[in-house]
Amino acid sequence: MNGATRLAMLRNDLQMLTTSQDDYLLQLIEMADGLIKKEGIVLTEGDIESDGLVAMYAAYLFRKRAGSETAMPRHLRYAMNITLFSQKAGG
Repeated sequence: MNGATRLAMLRNDLQMLTTSQDDYLLQLIEMADGLIKKEGIVLTEGDIESDGLVAMYAAYLFRKRAGSETAMPRHLRYAMNITLFSQKAGG
């Protein structure tokens, strides 16, 4: 896992300019990583697509806690499905 890359991607997604919430964001990244793996997706260390997927999921977890809409965003579900289907097809 490339934590620095994932953290940077997540902070950019959330438009955070400070590091004041980095401890919490790192926990969300770890949680997102685990939840994605439970879906059957194999994450590849140092792969930009894997890092991006984890950052998107962590951003969803961050936004979910503050909003009334708790359903997973369609773009995230789509990205996870495409990744899973691609891996199951061998490509």
